[in-house]
Amino acid sequence: MTVEFALNAEVRSDLGKGASRRLRRNVAMVPAVIYGGDKAPQSISLLAKELAKLLETDAAYSHVLNLNVAGTNESVIIKALQRHPAKGFVLHADFIRVVADQKLTAHVPLHFINQETSVGVKQQGGEASHVLVEVEVACLPKDLPEFIEVDMANVEVGQIVHLSDLKLPQGVELVALAHGNDLAVANIHASRVAKEEGAAE
Repeated sequence: MTVEFALNAEVRSDLGKGASRRLRRNVAMVPAVIYGGDKAPQSISLLAKELAKLLETDAAYSHVLNLNVAGTNESVIIKALQRHPAKGFVLHADFIRVVADQKLTAHVPLHFINQETSVGVKQQGGEASHVLVEVEVACLPKDLPEFIEVDMANVEVGQIVHLSDLKLPQGVELVALAHGNDLAVANIHASRVAKEEGAAE
C-alpha cells in the first residue's frame, strides 16, 4: 500500500437535514461523519470535488485514508456512501476511525484474472459470469488489501468459484465465510449461442 490517499475536512456544527442541503447547494460541500475508535462521533464536511476526485480511484474504497480535520490527522476508511439516486454524486459519507491494533471490516474489490484464457472460455466455448464484484474482509489496518484476485484459469463450464476458493493475503479473513456463508463468486456457463445451435440441430 504505497499510494497515500488524503482528504481535507472541516468541522461541521450546523447539523440537520436542512443544514446538509444548504451545505451541498451553497458551498459544494458534502456532509460526513467520522465514528469509531475511542473518540466521540464527529460531524465534518468535505469539498465535493475533492471527494469525487478521490473516488475515481477504485483503491480509495479499500485503503486507509488520511483525513485532515482542521489540522488534526485521522486515519479512516470509507464505511458507507449515500449517493443521489439519479445523478450518482455523493450526498453523505460515513468514515470509521482506524486503530492500528484493532481489526476492521471493509469492502474490497475483486479482480478477475485469466478469464479469457480459462479452460471453460477458451477450450469449451463458455461464458464467464461474476456473481460478486467485492467482498467484505476483516483484518488489521496494516493487512488491508487493495483488491483480491479471482483466478479463473482452471475453471470449466458448469463450475462455480466460491469464497472458499479464493487465495487470501495473510491476516485477512472473509466475513461471510466466518459466518458459514460460502457464497458463489463467479461461474462459467455454456454460451447462449452454443445452446441455440444445439437446439437447432
